[in-house]
Amino acid sequence: MATDRSGIVEDYLRACTQLRATLDRARDEELRQVSAGTRWTNEELLFHMVFGYMVVLALLPLVKIFGRLPPAVGRGFARFLNAGTPPFDVVNYWGSRAAARFFNRRRMAGKLERVTASLARSLARETEQSLARKMAFPTRWDPFFAPVMTLADVYAYPTLHFDFHAKQLSLPPGEDASAGDW
Repeated sequence: MATDRSGIVEDYLRACTQLRATLDRARDEELRQVSAGTRWTNEELLFHMVFGYMVVLALLPLVKIFGRLPPAVGRGFARFLNAGTPPFDVVNYWGSRAAARFFNRRRMAGKLERVTASLARSLARETEQSLARKMAFPTRWDPFFAPVMTLADVYAYPTLHFDFHAKQLSLPPGEDASAGDW
């Protein structure tokens, strides 16, 4: 089955549009409010949503490498990473808090646009064979990590992450909240 590349890229563009509209609309005090369901502020959570796309840039070569190795090697690596979930959670939390100071409301939309453009270019260069490569993932790290993911799954992952966390923002809804704009 062919990968829906255009759908993945459309989702990237939608996320960029939503983020930019949200940042343009939100007041500073709204961005400093605690989000709903996390310990991050809205601005920190927005950065964390962008970070999901940044992580994919690091995951792509891993899938390409582990996709060529015996599956047992990947499963062992995933078990090792799952065992490291508590320190990962700490780094994930504090890293997003710290990074949101630099990739703040003035920088994060541009960062997302650059990262998604890079991902879209990379996706366009992939063959169906490379998109079918797969590896085991640490399922305790993220609810959208499946036990085994293909490279195509990894390209689609950050938008699932983005949309999930968008529901945790404690910002007033946009003019058209029914279109997915929080």
